[in-house]
This record gives sequence, C-alpha cells and structure tokens, in this order.
Amino acid sequence: MKRLLFVILLTIMGCCGVHVQAVGYEKIINPVLPGDRPDPTVIEINGEYWAAATSNEWSPLFPIFKSKDLVNWELVNYVFPDGAPDWALNNFWAPELSYDEKQGKVYLYYTARDKRTKRLSCAAAVADSPMGRFKDLGPLVAQEPGSIDAFAARDEKGKLYLIWKEDGNSMGLPTNIWAQEMAEDRTRLIGEMTSLFCNDTPWEEGLVEGVCVFKKQDYFYILYSAASCCDKKCNYKTGVARSKSLLGKWEKYEKNPILVDNQDWRCPGHGTIVRKDGKEFYLYHAYNRSGSVYVGRQGVLEELCWGEDGWPYFRNDAVYNRPNLSLDYVDSFKGNTLAPIWQWRVTQKIDYQTGKNGLHLGASMENRELGTLLVQPVKALNFSLTATVDNRKSMAAAGIGIIGGAHNGFGAPLAGIGISVLKDKVEVWKNVDGKVDVLAQSAITVSATAQVRMTVKDGYWLCFEFRKGQRWIPLATEIDASPYVPWGMGFRIGLCAKGGDGTFADFRKIELIH
Repeated sequence: MKRLLFVILLTIMGCCGVHVQAVGYEKIINPVLPGDRPDPTVIEINGEYWAAATSNEWSPLFPIFKSKDLVNWELVNYVFPDGAPDWALNNFWAPELSYDEKQGKVYLYYTARDKRTKRLSCAAAVADSPMGRFKDLGPLVAQEPGSIDAFAARDEKGKLYLIWKEDGNSMGLPTNIWAQEMAEDRTRLIGEMTSLFCNDTPWEEGLVEGVCVFKKQDYFYILYSAASCCDKKCNYKTGVARSKSLLGKWEKYEKNPILVDNQDWRCPGHGTIVRKDGKEFYLYHAYNRSGSVYVGRQGVLEELCWGEDGWPYFRNDAVYNRPNLSLDYVDSFKGNTLAPIWQWRVTQKIDYQTGKNGLHLGASMENRELGTLLVQPVKALNFSLTATVDNRKSMAAAGIGIIGGAHNGFGAPLAGIGISVLKDKVEVWKNVDGKVDVLAQSAITVSATAQVRMTVKDGYWLCFEFRKGQRWIPLATEIDASPYVPWGMGFRIGLCAKGGDGTFADFRKIELIH
C-alpha cells in the first residue's frame, strides 16, 4: 500500500512539472565519465555498454570504457595502445563506436590530421570486440576545410552511410552535414555526397557538428550540436532534426535548442543515444559550472523524453552529484605494466619498468624540455598529488606537475608547472615554450626516498611542498596556473622525468587525494 501511494505521489508530482530523480538502481550519478572525456560515444552489445572518448594528443589513443548500467564505468582498453596510425599526425578527436551484429565486428570512426595533406580526416578502425585489438582501416574522407565527427548509419533500405561534418567554420564558411554511401568493409566511400543540412538558424551561429543518428518509429532523428564548444566563453547547445528518409529532407525542430545550460552544467553536446530498459539516454559532454574548463568536458548522462508532438526533449536537470571519495587514486606501480589510466604524449615512445621497486621511468628532454610525461586527466578542482621518489636510485629530475597549453589556444605547445627532486636539491619550476623559470628551490639531504606534494585549489591555484622529517615544508604557494589551461581540454597531472638519454627517474608511489 505504501509503495502504491509513493507511485501515485511521483505521478502527481510529475504531472505538476516537478521532476523527482529516482533512487537506487535507476539513479544517475553525474558525471558518469569524470575528467576530460570529450565527445563521448556509447554502444550496447549483449546487455553490456561500451564507451569511448576523444584523446587529443595523449596516447594510448581513444580510451574504451565498460559498464553494466551506463553509470559506473571502468577503463578497460584503448583503440590504439601503441600510438598513432602511420598516416595520422595529431588531433585525435570524436570517436564513434558502431557494432555490426551480422558481422560480429566493432567499428570505430574517428578524426585525425593527415601527415601528408595536413587535412582533418574521418577514418575507421575495426576489431572483433571492444576488448580486442583494433586494426586501422585508414582515412575515408578529407575535404579541404577538414572532415570531422564521423557517424555511421543505415538508411531505410539498409544501405550503409557515413555521415560527417565539413569543417567550414575553420575557414569562415558555412558547415554542412554530409552523407555518403560507404563500402561494407569500411575502407572507402562510394557514390555521391548528399548535404543533409547546414548551420542556417540563428541559435546555431557558426557551425553544426557532432551528429548522432537514431531511428524511432517512422522517423530518423539527428541530435546535433552548434555554436562554440570549447573554452571559457563557450555557448554550445544541442538541437534535433528529423526525416522519414536518411538522405532527407531533414526538418529542424522549431523549439531548438533542446539541451542548454542548467544550474550545474555548461555547453552540453556532442554525444550518442543509447537504449536501455525501453528508454533512450544521451551520453554527452559538458563543463561543470564550478571550475569550468580546468577539469575539461566531462561525460554526462541524461534521459531523452518524448513530447506529444512526436519530438524529443530533455528535462535538462542533470546535476553534479558524484562524491569526491570515488575519485581518489593510489599507485605503487607494482604490477606487470602501467595501469590504464596513465597516458603520455602521442609523439613520444616511453621507456619504463614496473614491479616490486615501483616505477623506473626513462627520462628525456622532449615535450619542449618538460621531459617524459606520464599523466592522467584532472577529475576535480581541489586535490593533492604526492609522489615518493627513490632519490638514491634516480639519475634524473623526478617530479610531479600540472600540464597545460602555453598560449591557451588551439594547437598550442605544452606548458607545465611542477616540483622535482634531483639528489640534494628540490625545486619548483615553470616551463612555457621550453623556457624554464625556477620559482623556488631548497637543498635537501640525500636519503632513500624523498616526498614532494602539489596541492590544487579551485582548479588552478597551486601550492608546492616537500617533506622534511614529519613536516611538510612549503616551497612555493599561490601560483596561478589559469593562463595555461589548454583550449578544449582540461589540465593533466602526473609525473615528469627530465634528464639526458639513458637516465631514469624512479618513483615508489603516488597518491591523489580529493
């Protein structure tokens, strides 16, 4: 009887326009993909869910996550664990997973810049499962302004098409969403291109992009994003269009945009629809209002609803409710290899060993003399990162830092601020454009281990300390890292190993506490 009354109460409140978030199994804890996970994509295979996200310039490329409930995800694989395909240079964006049930194959469509032409290109890769080893199939299309944000769909007759955005806005031109038939082996496009629609309404401003195609009853629907995606001034939004035929004519909803900023999230868009328990859910990226760009665009899940007019809409009530406790991370590097969370620059081949003595990391003077970087995305605004360094064994500067972009612009070189130990000295440094400024330093006693700590407040205020006996000694405080947040990405944090060829930095343990 109590349960019946509760259901009636929920129904009444829903009819009155009051949204009540269900508890227990159905509760959505956002962000479901914390940290910088732009352009998320998701598919379902035999009751399990698989997601991927943009890598930018961090390798291994295109992380793959696994979930049973769309809320709790585990990082389990990478599409390109050995680095970039031979043809690709950088800008590893917008992965889109697709499952071909007849073939039993998983395809991934992605964006990358061609080394030869320097054009942004849409490409494909294939594997037997999301946990398998992906084979790159190469680029499919590369228009002069650039081709990005590929999505595969079948038309009403079952014919396979690639749908993508022509990056006209990069040249001050309109942006078109194109469709073209694709060979079943995904190695080439055939036939003629068809324009589905372009940015022709005021709210879309300079572009339309990030399309997701799905079918419901008699219509194909496209969710798409528009306006500015990726910095402090972003105004990204999501709209919808529909057509009874994949190639159109496409009709945009008169009530667009259907997903906009709310009290917790800004600039929502570029995601994928997935079905669960008879409902549609949209996994998309957005900036949390608190801290905005410092963490980056995080993966947010929201149910897609349907109106009496036959058009979809969002309640637009996703909240930030993931506890910090779930974000803590400790690594003693005792396994046979690195944990999947760790990444490095796609241009760099790292040399390392893990085991009972911790991490033995090859040093370098690469990455504009930041050295070898081993990092992970920032997931919150306030945290501390502590490293225990094997000071007697290390022959290179071993430290921790926060990594960003030198000029806060697209394609900007790396910048970093950190603290490092080398034998009898500890120093806090800032490296911008390869120019290193020592912000503070102190002599220390050479011992078996040395500990350094970086504390981050509000996403960008940095404090650096080193341990002396039982006390933490402040070395540099209130350092402002905000000018170096990368365009379109959150900060990365992690390990730095700086030294000549053949030298190593040795780490016993790192602790990330929120």
